[in-house]
Amino acid sequence: MVSDVHSNLEALLEVLGDAGCFDLAICAGDIVGYGPNPSECLRKVVELGFHSVMGNHDYAIVTGDTSGFNPYAVEAIRINRRLLGADEVTRLGGLPTGLSLDLEGVRVHVYHGSPADPINEYVFPEEAEAVAEDYLESLDAGLIILGHTHIPYVVEAEGGFMINPGSVGQPRDGDPRASYMLVEIRGSAVGVEHRRVDYDVDAVASKMRRVGLPEVLAARLYGGW
Repeated sequence: MVSDVHSNLEALLEVLGDAGCFDLAICAGDIVGYGPNPSECLRKVVELGFHSVMGNHDYAIVTGDTSGFNPYAVEAIRINRRLLGADEVTRLGGLPTGLSLDLEGVRVHVYHGSPADPINEYVFPEEAEAVAEDYLESLDAGLIILGHTHIPYVVEAEGGFMINPGSVGQPRDGDPRASYMLVEIRGSAVGVEHRRVDYDVDAVASKMRRVGLPEVLAARLYGGW
């Protein structure tokens, strides 16, 4: 269970190595943006058969619409678009804004933002605590997976869980290690394990500088902010 890979290949590969074998892989959006390897990250996600939804950076790559983005994110979108092929942009454009899956009898819903605004709404941990039960009931879900905030959380409410695996490629919870989650479903029981993985930040930052990405985007990887 990953989200917000943001073109960070080193982080993604370390997460995959740490996860080992899995039956199903889910990405809650933003495969691209910010980092230096959008093409390689997209290829890896496709190669492994991830069930992915569209994030706001994926959407910006496809449409060119960067309204609401800060100047650093806008520049990263411009550079990521240059690094991607036309067929890869088309593939990103084919990502759904939401997914509904039935896994071992548990109904799972996946959005980058929220069920109300699948691409752009931020649901931070405090909001998640407040809305999880209502979302689970309205969607008749046992598990809701969100991304976008880059901050991991697990909220257990009546009827199931609402979780955010945090960010693989650009954590923002003060921990620079790549963040993801393992989910095990047995019968109607759902188990969630949050994991952190070290990766070569120096290598990623060096590549970011080589392709002309803003220095602030490289610097923030060291502090997880």
